[in-house]
Amino acid sequence: MKKFSILGLVLVGVILFCCKKAYKPEVTDVNYNYLVVEGLINTGTDSTFIRLSRTVVLDNKNTLKVETGATVTVESDANQSYNLSDVRVAGTYASAPLNLSVNQKYRVRIKTSKGVTYLSDFVEARVSPVVDSISWKATDNGLQLYTNTHDATNKSRYYRWEYNETWQFRAKYFSGFKADGKAIVPRNSTTENIYECWGNSISSSIVLASSSKLVNDVIYLNPLTFITSDSEKIGVKYSILVKQYALTKEAFEFWELLKKNTENLGSIFDALPSQLTGNIHNISNAAEPVIGYISAGTVTQQRIFVPREALPNAWRIKYPYSCSEPDSIYTVNPVTGSRDEDAVFQTKSLLPLEAITNNNGAVIGHTGAGAQCADCTIRGTNKKPGFWQ
Repeated sequence: MKKFSILGLVLVGVILFCCKKAYKPEVTDVNYNYLVVEGLINTGTDSTFIRLSRTVVLDNKNTLKVETGATVTVESDANQSYNLSDVRVAGTYASAPLNLSVNQKYRVRIKTSKGVTYLSDFVEARVSPVVDSISWKATDNGLQLYTNTHDATNKSRYYRWEYNETWQFRAKYFSGFKADGKAIVPRNSTTENIYECWGNSISSSIVLASSSKLVNDVIYLNPLTFITSDSEKIGVKYSILVKQYALTKEAFEFWELLKKNTENLGSIFDALPSQLTGNIHNISNAAEPVIGYISAGTVTQQRIFVPREALPNAWRIKYPYSCSEPDSIYTVNPVTGSRDEDAVFQTKSLLPLEAITNNNGAVIGHTGAGAQCADCTIRGTNKKPGFWQ
């Protein structure tokens, strides 16, 4: 009997494998132009930001279509209203800290430049507990980061996190010289630094956790993000700023469904896409889909730094570009007599690195490398962040 059971499992596995076919869904070229609303009504001492955009077709080169010229207002169930203003970032509407009462409910009213009004449902304000810690662990393959928090009152239960990563990195080669249009001159390492830079990125995944099935409202070692051991992010020093939100059960379910629809697809055991229903509606056309969920409450945050010295020595950072050994470019070509440095460095084909001298110490040329290998500012900034330690 046992033998037949094993055989049956093998046959089922073969059938599943043989029946698996690539699924290529038809991609519509119709742009439904649905409104997308992102943001939080911040009831605390931070500013409130609401971002408005429109959906685009999947193969559109413009991945973001912002909604400008709208009027955005925060309203309370006590008939108070607070206007948000346009900011420099198109499609973003903001207000100074509102310091709202957490005992009231709030919603957002949006009137587009075409006169269409959208209204979110009234929602409870949720006060986020403090972030207990952001912890990390060096695994065999990289750096795993975690969030930890708790609510002694057992009122939060549902959580979401966003994060902003910043990392210090260096170019493959140090450029000690520059071409000024006339000659090759020393580079001011303080004001013209292109060797040491900082990169930045924001979270693109949805990070959630719930303690609703636990006796105590405690979140411990909830996975936040993972960085591979060869990533440039951990080559010098890495920092992450984590923002924590306490959600209502309804908001948590929205984000959980969004996560399933956008991140957890790929195997026969994953959840199928579901209708995503937020809490924002067109007051004149209830059937029109509106993408987004407006919540209200406070935000807590914490930043940590992870220096390279704290990570395993065996980890080797992979430079993002393929860099060959620096070329030797002579001031005067010994064969043709032409000024090779002018042709190469003044045209920015290569950047000058180090001086080449003869036996008498006279400079007869410079080594050179491409900008990808010698200029970190092509993928970051050389301005040190104010919070950097």
